[in-house]
Amino acid sequence: MTTFSVTNSVSTKDSANELKTIATSGAATTEHRSAQTNASGVRIVRTGPRGLSNPTSDFADLLKTVRDAGLLRRHRRFYVLNFVAVTIAMAACWVGFALLRGSWYELAIAAVIGFLLTQYAFMGHESAHRQVWASPAANDFTARILCDLFVGMSYSWWMNKHSRHHASPNTVDRDPDIERDFLVFQEKQARELRGISKWLAPRQGWIFFPALTLEGMNLHMQAFRTVFSPGQVDKRALEIVLLLIRNIGYLAVVFAFLPLGMAFAFLGVQMAVFGVYMGASFAPNHKGMPQIPADARIDFLRRQVTTSRNIHSTGSTTLMGGLNYQIEHHLFPSMARPYLRRTSELVREYCAAREVPYTSVRAFESYGIVIRYFNRVGLAARDPFDCPAAAQFGR
Repeated sequence: MTTFSVTNSVSTKDSANELKTIATSGAATTEHRSAQTNASGVRIVRTGPRGLSNPTSDFADLLKTVRDAGLLRRHRRFYVLNFVAVTIAMAACWVGFALLRGSWYELAIAAVIGFLLTQYAFMGHESAHRQVWASPAANDFTARILCDLFVGMSYSWWMNKHSRHHASPNTVDRDPDIERDFLVFQEKQARELRGISKWLAPRQGWIFFPALTLEGMNLHMQAFRTVFSPGQVDKRALEIVLLLIRNIGYLAVVFAFLPLGMAFAFLGVQMAVFGVYMGASFAPNHKGMPQIPADARIDFLRRQVTTSRNIHSTGSTTLMGGLNYQIEHHLFPSMARPYLRRTSELVREYCAAREVPYTSVRAFESYGIVIRYFNRVGLAARDPFDCPAAAQFGR
């Protein structure tokens, strides 16, 4: 048996990855398989020098390797301890809130609460992906409580949107995360803009992160818009009750304890931190990565890997709730957070053997990529006789 050494080299390419490479890399038909063992003794099925076998089986081989390594097991203890730690910190915040009553130091408490609410949101996300409990019903209940009662956002709305995203990441006209909204994600969207939106588009990269300060408010509004809409909403009555208890109760406490102006400042800081933290954790995952035409035929492995970006900064697994291993999360959505790092080593070398682009960068590098991507897309909205460089820098 040949021994593999885990490589630390990563690709920092973003939108430069060619979709042609993605689409054609799975076209080989000759099968040349060999079994090799990496440094930890985990068996990895590789293809021969002429390329891939049937691309449909590529993910099945990787799945078997990961399952045999025991990396698809649940890790309930981690999630219980994580929940307890975050809840103790949240309780301490509310004790501090009561003790500091009337002091502007309350705004520091608000910032920490915004941070901790995002941590609850991460756990809700993981529970929704069936990472915590063996029972789907238990995972669903846990995620709904965390999202609606703790965070104040609609679990049904998130499930509908996020499930479609996982099925077709960065796929034009299918992924709701790249649909035109406040921002445009494709040049054809930018060319349709008029008025102030057209002026803002070439500068949208610089606007993106400041705009995230309003994302917390947007998520709360989206929650109530969803549960009171005429469309189908799973467990609508329960969500309405949970959202009303959470949001009315939260507002009642803040306005009862603090002077009016300070209460508004407290809410503003808390929601701004929550919105920026959420956006800064989710945005690097796919923004600026290749987008797939709706009619493209790409196998599951390449669809998920080539449209996702990992973050490998120190502490990112805790700070980003495991979202920093976006590639592994998309390949194995039900994988518990503690196993993502080990899995990333297997996936990286597996992709290298098949020449599948695997992208991993540091956090601030990814934010630069996101800003440049939005500005580049937005340039399509400008007048063709304008100077591109001047438009990009807001001149």
